[in-house]
Amino acid sequence: MNDRPNPGSFYSQAEMTGIGSYVPEKRLTNDDLSQIVDTNDEWIVRRTGIRERRIAGPREFSSHLAIEAVRDLLERYPTDSTDIDAVIGATTTPDFLFPSVASRVQQAFGIRRALAFDLNAACAGFVSAMQAANGLILSGAYRKIVVVGTETLSKITNYADRSTCILFGDGAGAVLLERAEKGAMLGSYAVTDGKGGSYVMAGGLASELDGQPAEEGGKIGQNGREVYKWAVSTIPDGMKNMLEKANLSIADLDWFVPHSANLRMIEAICERLGFPFERSLHSVGPYGNTSAASIPLALDLAVKEGKLKKGERIALYGFGSGLAQAGLVLDWTLE
Repeated sequence: MNDRPNPGSFYSQAEMTGIGSYVPEKRLTNDDLSQIVDTNDEWIVRRTGIRERRIAGPREFSSHLAIEAVRDLLERYPTDSTDIDAVIGATTTPDFLFPSVASRVQQAFGIRRALAFDLNAACAGFVSAMQAANGLILSGAYRKIVVVGTETLSKITNYADRSTCILFGDGAGAVLLERAEKGAMLGSYAVTDGKGGSYVMAGGLASELDGQPAEEGGKIGQNGREVYKWAVSTIPDGMKNMLEKANLSIADLDWFVPHSANLRMIEAICERLGFPFERSLHSVGPYGNTSAASIPLALDLAVKEGKLKKGERIALYGFGSGLAQAGLVLDWTLE
């Protein structure tokens, strides 16, 4: 707990000092979807664990969700926003190709002289952005960084395709990372296998990737079977690699926070890791797959439910299109 030493070979002077989240008001339940495509609540829950998702309004976009998540963070963990010197947005669904979502967040809170950029690593985006923020703080050039994962996946979901429309929802989660005397980040890991890039893709200027046609209208296309096989077969090894780098083992973790893609996938990964499923945190049930927002949403749900205690050791692990993986082990520093 609090008296644990930092055992890792990877050292950082960053710690988390705030968290916030936001989801749109509109709910899309499984019963609602059964009115659109040939499906039902029992089938969806059994296959994915998803019960409903939140859907952004017609004039509500990723920057709006991000701004509300950061607003929630600043109200719950008061800090001088003028001291923030970087904003990193993790998203696959920006309002525009440019300007960035991060610049819209910067504008909304009147943050002056701040680096602001978006990072797209799909469902690994939030953890990748945290790794980037940690590196910026470790460089000594930055002291206080907001990282926000935000998605409006409903806007690129094909609601005629029952294999994908049951999965995706909208939401945003934000954290504040600050330089500290004793860093809380213990280890990290990242790997990409571009050969599987065509398994999950959306949007873009090209009509195909590696010979695989893109979904019409820029909508999400996914080979769910291949993604499931890849995730379950590779993520346990990635987790073990990350923990070994930090001189830790699975038994040293209090909580595991994987990307909330599919509850059955998380159960299979936990089984292969030898980690108790009940010690995993996820947001898939109430929110569906929210890509870069799923991990901060899961963390904030756990905070609101009183599950996370200061000093507990947690592993974040994002994975998705690319095919990209990004993991981070940290000590929980919030009350």
